[in-house]
Amino acid sequence: QVAAVMAAIDAGTAASIMPTCTTMNKAGGGIHQKIQERVLWCTFHEKPLVKGACQKTSANLKLNYLDLYLIHWPLGFKAGEELPTDDKGMSIPSNRDILHALEELVDAGLVKTERILNKPGLKHKSNVSQEELIKHCHCKGIAVRAYCPLGSPDRPWLSQRMLLDDPKIKEIATKHNKTPAWILLHFHIQRNVIAIPKSVTPQRIVENFKVFEFELTKEEMAAILSVNRNWRSFIPFRCKTHKEYPFSAEY
Repeated sequence: QVAAVMAAIDAGTAASIMPTCTTMNKAGGGIHQKIQERVLWCTFHEKPLVKGACQKTSANLKLNYLDLYLIHWPLGFKAGEELPTDDKGMSIPSNRDILHALEELVDAGLVKTERILNKPGLKHKSNVSQEELIKHCHCKGIAVRAYCPLGSPDRPWLSQRMLLDDPKIKEIATKHNKTPAWILLHFHIQRNVIAIPKSVTPQRIVENFKVFEFELTKEEMAAILSVNRNWRSFIPFRCKTHKEYPFSAEY
């Protein structure tokens, strides 16, 4: 983990650490005195918990402050390390407005900037192209970040064909003498969408920056867009009772 984090930062990437995806103490060894962003988990939205969660994060990462503190989802849930559920298996909402609590972190010098990450509906990859939503966000000055831009190849239970194996993607990759992964990453970048590929291999992390060395034609961009199936691999059905559940919206 430390080697991967260090390779990412040395290559020019900020580190984003989630409490359910990595061990913060190990990651802290690799990011000490480096650029760091961190995610506030959904069960720490109640105002008394926000500051404590931030301070615990900074301590685990061996940092005095965080450059960027992201809200994983604006949907808040009942306090707990995981996602507590009711007797029907549904997540228990906590409808708290945490923006004021986050602003206090900035005022206290614990955080330089706070933002919302994964605003529901912005899950974006090539088989969920989200064209109308992206246009709307860009018109409003909202940055869009592609979650699972490579199509989650490490999730074998997904029944859909993997994006990395799609014939159209592979054909474009062969033409440019690049990997399918580079094609998918550059597709997002060329659309002015931030791509956050997952990798724990230092060499691959550095190689990902080669996506800036080529351009895709309009025809190639259109071909990749045609892969769209409006199919989501992550739909949190347990959250359907939350007042801000997003997946019934137009996009």
